[in-house]
Amino acid sequence: MVETINKFNLPFASLADVEEFEKTPIEKWVPFQNVYDVFCAAVEQYAEKPALIALPPGDPMGDGKVITYRELLARVNQTANLFLSAGLAKGETVTYLIPLCPQAYFTMLGAEAVGTVNAVNPLLEPEHILGIAEAANATILIATGQALSPELWEKAAYVIERMPNLKAVYVLGGGAECDGEKIFPLDEMIAKQDASAINGPRNEAPDDVIGYYHTGGTTGVPKLAPHTNRMQLSQIAMSGFGLGYSEADCLLAGLPMFHISGSIVVGLVPMINGATLVISSPLGFRDPLIIGNYWRLVEKYGITVLGGVPTMMSALLNVPIGDADISTLRAGLTGGSAAPVEVLKAISDLSGVPMLEGYGMTEVTCFTTMQPQGGEARFGSVGLRFPFVEVEAAHIDEGGNITRFADPEEIGEIIMKGICVTPGYVQSDYNATAFTADGWLRSGDLGRIDAEGYIWLTGRAKDIIIRSGHNIDPSIIEEALHEHPAVELAAAVGRPDSYAGEIPVAYVQLKPDAKVTPDELKDFARERIPERAANPADLTIIEEMPLTGVGKIFKPTLRHDAAVKVFSAELEPFNANGASIAVNVDNHPVHGSVATITVTGGDKATLGGQIAEKLGPYTLRHEVVWRE
Repeated sequence: MVETINKFNLPFASLADVEEFEKTPIEKWVPFQNVYDVFCAAVEQYAEKPALIALPPGDPMGDGKVITYRELLARVNQTANLFLSAGLAKGETVTYLIPLCPQAYFTMLGAEAVGTVNAVNPLLEPEHILGIAEAANATILIATGQALSPELWEKAAYVIERMPNLKAVYVLGGGAECDGEKIFPLDEMIAKQDASAINGPRNEAPDDVIGYYHTGGTTGVPKLAPHTNRMQLSQIAMSGFGLGYSEADCLLAGLPMFHISGSIVVGLVPMINGATLVISSPLGFRDPLIIGNYWRLVEKYGITVLGGVPTMMSALLNVPIGDADISTLRAGLTGGSAAPVEVLKAISDLSGVPMLEGYGMTEVTCFTTMQPQGGEARFGSVGLRFPFVEVEAAHIDEGGNITRFADPEEIGEIIMKGICVTPGYVQSDYNATAFTADGWLRSGDLGRIDAEGYIWLTGRAKDIIIRSGHNIDPSIIEEALHEHPAVELAAAVGRPDSYAGEIPVAYVQLKPDAKVTPDELKDFARERIPERAANPADLTIIEEMPLTGVGKIFKPTLRHDAAVKVFSAELEPFNANGASIAVNVDNHPVHGSVATITVTGGDKATLGGQIAEKLGPYTLRHEVVWRE
């Protein structure tokens, strides 16, 4: 085995640095065939260094439980051996429904070594969790016990009852649920296993599938994107370089493990690079105690990277730093959904470190772009491409063929190709539209690439609504509304939101002579929508749905209408003292959608500041036009 792992925290200021990194083949940067072997190499280097520090739930400033790299490897070996002892075979899956905790890391790394891991969002409805487990070919389930969460155990019980072929169920905090025949306490069973090595067949080949990660909400069961050893190994170098990770780093882990953000971006990648992960809380960054003590935790543990989704950054702006020493921070990191430029600037000013916005997808394992740490901070851009991945803006026809690549500064659909890209969804029906005819992954996002290689997202070709980094397929809202007998047409779009980025709203055209109120339709839909986050915040009944020439609903008109309503409401208080403010939202050739704020009369100096303060937190760009 190779004794050391290459260092990836090299200069990254421009596209030239990316190209220089690529001159050395990826196999030289990460000379391993599988994730387990590279993890073992990290353990050899950092054996007695803390790998994980788990904070006590409910007491974030209490003393955390330290797990060294050597101890983590022992737990991973034991967990893998537990799965093997239960009969886990290659091609079978361990599905887990446990919160952020050390056992989640044991499960991820142990299952990836001997089978396939499948972390599932526990907030999904039981039938969707069941569908994911079935699609993943799960034969082992890791669940949260009744004592820790009655709600999560109820969901697990729903799955267990409907999957008689499960070979074993292991329960975190297990008690009376454990029958000793099929259902067992997780910690007790791990402790019984051999910690010295994995005693059975492993996923040793680069193209072995080691993980199934579900994408955001879709119609029916969410799509499952396979991750291979090769994909995750590539990200150790790509994201290690892009984020500058090293053994000097300490990160506060608060993102969920069912998403690549928690499992890969601030999980596997920094860990292999020798960083320490401080596990914040079972609730992660949704725990108000963690947000309220964030700056004190930075001081206590010497946190080096300020990381989280844009909504978390917005929340931190309301937490005073006080006398906390946060000088260990070297950079900020955000992604998952578009970040408002004003929030990025404000959190950068507050923390004293640049907020680096990046871009990636479940289907590409991790990030594929990032603002360069040593380069110019171009707020609003998602930065430069990472090494070993191609990122382009392209024009694509209805048959999935690239008609041409976009010119610099020209908007096209963002497409990606490289060793980090998934081979295709488990549900193969989705693959025809997921890739171009010659194999580029279609992101569904619109964007432009400038002359220096910076990528600027301007909208979405597909209609996914991104609420606080969570993908919501509008069809689950639309299908629920279409079940109502009074509904002729229904469409859901994202409405700009100063906190969540956007939230779902719905538009409905009623059947002739039908009578129903918006509130009645919202209540009807909420009873049928499988995700709480997808419940429409507002519903508007319109006389006629905007349609394209071929009869498809033209959603840009609805998105613009929703944005006009929000911005008009925000600016309504300023329609006084001789001022009149009008809002219009339309397409822009460079920036996608742009809101034009036309101000007639009033005091320009005062109103300018007020408008900027009100609209600054929104990701939708705005321009002010002044008229006498």
